Parts: sequence; C-alpha cells; structure tokens
Amino acid sequence: MFVDRVEISIKAGNGGNGTVAFRREKYVPNGGPAGGDGGKGGDVVFQVNSNLRTLIDFRYKRKHAAQNGEDGGNSNRSGKAGDDLIIGVPPGTIVKDKETGKIIADLTETGEEIIAAKGGKGGRGNQHFATPTRQAPRFAEGGNKGDELKVVLELKLLADIGLLGYPNVGKSTFLSVVSKAKPKIADYPFTTLVPNLGVVSWKDGNSFVIADIPGLIEGANEGAGLGHQFLRHVERTKMLIHILDISGMSGRDPLDDFEKINQELKMHNEKLAARKQVVALNKIDAVMEPESLEEIKSSLEEKGYEVYLISAATRQGIDTLLDRVGNLLDEIGEVEPIFDLDELEGEKLYEFKSEKGYNVYRDNEAYVVEGNFLEKLIASVNFDDYDSISYFQKILKERGVFEELEKLGIEEGDTVRLLDIEFDYIK
Repeated sequence: MFVDRVEISIKAGNGGNGTVAFRREKYVPNGGPAGGDGGKGGDVVFQVNSNLRTLIDFRYKRKHAAQNGEDGGNSNRSGKAGDDLIIGVPPGTIVKDKETGKIIADLTETGEEIIAAKGGKGGRGNQHFATPTRQAPRFAEGGNKGDELKVVLELKLLADIGLLGYPNVGKSTFLSVVSKAKPKIADYPFTTLVPNLGVVSWKDGNSFVIADIPGLIEGANEGAGLGHQFLRHVERTKMLIHILDISGMSGRDPLDDFEKINQELKMHNEKLAARKQVVALNKIDAVMEPESLEEIKSSLEEKGYEVYLISAATRQGIDTLLDRVGNLLDEIGEVEPIFDLDELEGEKLYEFKSEKGYNVYRDNEAYVVEGNFLEKLIASVNFDDYDSISYFQKILKERGVFEELEKLGIEEGDTVRLLDIEFDYIK
C-alpha cells in the first residue's frame, strides 16, 4: 500500500511560573503570601478531519507549537492556561515517535483525537509554601516544560478515486499528468504490475488521491490474470473513473470493454459496482473513426453516465474532468466501507513510559545530577533565602537524588554539579 510520509516537530506549551507576591492592603500591615500559580501550557493534539485527504500541507510547515501558560499574578491570581494546538490530519493517519519508532496513535475515525505532546504544568505561587514556621516564603515554583518531540506522520492512502480500464488504455499516462506519480508506461498489456497512487493538488488548496489499478481482464473476479489481487484496492475508493481507449488503434470495442469490466466489478462486489462512476474517453487526439466518437458518448450517457473527452498525452479535457471530480468528492463525502482495512501491525497505542526524570553520574572529582526537573526546581529557588534553600533540599531528598549520590560513594565535602551550579555535599 502506498504511504504518504512526513516528519514534523511538535512542542507543547511551557507551564507559567508561579509568582512571589505579598498582600499590600492598607489595613493589613502583615499581609501574607499572595503569589498566584502559573497557567498550564497548551497541549498538541492531533485530530481526524474528514475534509483532509493527504499530508501535503505538512511539507510546507514542519514546526508546530502550542501556546505557553502565563505566569501567576499578584493577589493570588492564576496565570491563563495556554491554548491547545489542534492539528488536523486525514483519516488513516499513523503518528509515530521518530526517535523510538513507537506508534503514538492510529487515527481512523472522524473527530478522533490524541494528545501527542502534553503541556507543562504551571508552577505554584508562594501562597502554597506558607507554614506556621515559614509565614513569608520568598520563593515559588517554576513551570514545567511542555513535551517536545519529532513525530512521523504516515498516511496509508486509501485512494479517493480508482482508475478502471483494460490494459494499455492510458491510465498510467493519465495519472502521470495529473499528479507527480511516475508510473512505468509502455505499449504492452499489464504494464502496471502494482497499484500506482498519486496525490493530485487541485484548486483552492484541495487535494485527492487517485489509484491506477493494474489492468483487468475477463474473469478477474475469479482470480484470472491480475484482477482479483487488485480489485481489493479498487474497493477502498469513493468513486471510479473508467478510462476507455477510443482511438481504435487497439482494435478493441470500447463499449464491449466497458461492459465486461463493470460486470467483473458487479460479480466481485455489488457495493463496489454501485460506486459513482464517470467515464473518460481517452486518446481523442488519435481517433481513427471520428464518427464513432459521438455514438460511444451518446450510448454511455443514455445509460446515465457522465462522459468526458480527454487526451492524457496532450492534457486536452483534463482540467474539466478534474474540476468535476473534485466537486463530486465533496458531494459524496464519507462512504460505507466495503472491505475492512488490514489490521495495523504492532501496537495500537504507545504509552509514554514514566522515568525518574534525572541521571546521576561521576565526572572526574565531581558528581553530576542532570534532569529536566532540575531546571524548574532551580528556577524556583531563591538562594539568598534560608526557607527557599530548605525547600530545595527537601525536593532533592524526596526525588531520591541524595540516595543515588550515596550509592555512587559520595563523601561529605565532595562537589555536586547541578546544571551550571556547584555546591559542596553536606550530610
């Protein structure tokens, strides 16, 4: 199956910082702490949008970031939470973590969504750190950073349109001129050995996917020739374009070919045969018997089919056909599935594993502590305030940092480095 693939970077919003503030009311001389909490950072959410059919827009915008939370204010005012970033994707999109290759989500249903990057939690203001013995805390928490990662979006393209027709009627040539697909083209039967798919970028930013199905022959529904294998791809489409060669050079009867292939469709699956079908009479630039052209067109129109005269080789009539096809896809909308999609191999959803959030190791004579939580913690500390330093040590102990250092053999007086800050270890 053809896969449209793109890599993008996503960044959830950072949480706002908590604030250090005190009440300053006229008749409250010893006002207590009143620093507000920081707002939560916005999440990055992937949401299925049935109006989208390809990932082509992501090729022009590779970085996506949600809004940061606001810092807390005075008088216990909390900062505003950052807005979530909703990223629309077409049905059938698989979201993977680029670094691990794990599947974050398999998005198939309209409106389905997944939070791929969580916004950082807002830091607490100093109002939360008051105790009977610490009535005027001069420190507050910094906000957490939002998740940041590179993801791979893969769309197993379920073609909007299937191209039908006997071998060598010009389906591959048609696909090559309306999209950037480069199918193998030659003048012999069964040129196409695998389904070729192309993304057609059309007017007003619309795009859709066309599948060139390998040539069908009579008896395809029973497995003759290549037909049965590839009919399974045709039945995933919303509508069909039936291409007929009316040049007369092949010596075949276009109307007879049309009836035989539609009979194969009906015998294979009646729902598939009922799909909207338009007919493209191809190679009008090389018609050997012009008088037969109108007869064929009239005969098909009498049966209720829309008929378009085209030449894939010269692009004659192509724009008119694509205009109509684009409008029809909008009119058709969602269709009832005929054939269940192959089940996705591997995990349906990847749960991000929780980690302790830091790493402790020895670097020559110093002991180094690294971790995302340290940046937030250090931003919260007022190193000129005893209560703030006590809080700092309490958090390190609760997170097990001291225990890890002792496992490495740290002694009193040894140097510990946290980010760009160094201090002596005291038991």
